[in-house]
Amino acid sequence: MGGSIARGLVKGSGCKAADIICTACSTETLEKMRAVSPDFTLTHDNKAAARAADIIILAVKPWRIEEVTEEIRSSLDFNRHVIVSVAAGITFDQLHAFLTKNMECDGITPSPAVFRIMPNTAIAVSSSMTFVSARNASPEQTKLIVDMFNESGNAMLIEERLMGAGTALASCGIAFALRYIRAAVEGGVELGFYPKEAQEIVAHTVKGAVELLLANKSNPEAEIDKVTTPGGITIKGLNEMELSGFTSSVIRGLKACK
Repeated sequence: MGGSIARGLVKGSGCKAADIICTACSTETLEKMRAVSPDFTLTHDNKAAARAADIIILAVKPWRIEEVTEEIRSSLDFNRHVIVSVAAGITFDQLHAFLTKNMECDGITPSPAVFRIMPNTAIAVSSSMTFVSARNASPEQTKLIVDMFNESGNAMLIEERLMGAGTALASCGIAFALRYIRAAVEGGVELGFYPKEAQEIVAHTVKGAVELLLANKSNPEAEIDKVTTPGGITIKGLNEMELSGFTSSVIRGLKACK
């Protein structure tokens, strides 16, 4: 996900590749980022990267978040640094504990500005639905982070309690949407199209449906009503899908992810 975020950020207007420091344990991973842009600064040294940055994006697996925060803690300046976590399921309370461990002074623990974000893989093509939650952040810091991820699609500021639901709806939702596309492509092949033709047709059909919703700010059912006619083939197809549990299957899949 870290690589996808970097790719998405440099496609916007607010961030240049030269502004971004990419770190990774693997040289192979860093070489992949060099192929994206030779202007990225690449390093294995997380501590040096943290010292040089103003915004630190922790794009690591949840099980590595404590290890990484332990590694960079001595390099952090909470008066300057904004911390952004992409680690799914790691709460603000956990992040605060990891970041400020053994930092209490005169009974006072620092209060770093911390964000939790959850983009989806479409951030690599500047089309992510990204959720943002903030703690101990100023309005200016919050605007900075939301604007930064709006450059890579659409960013929505939400309460932390909704982060799990947002992950299911938008991050897992990418896979669910693609599964529908795959099924429709297979159906298109049964109807007589070659697979490549069917995929092009379905992808543009889904894109058109999305553009209708966004342009008209309408309810999906309102757009469906424009297509269905009494006794027509569309309503017959919809009813057949519902007999097989289409809507309930989607809802159950989303709830299973939360």
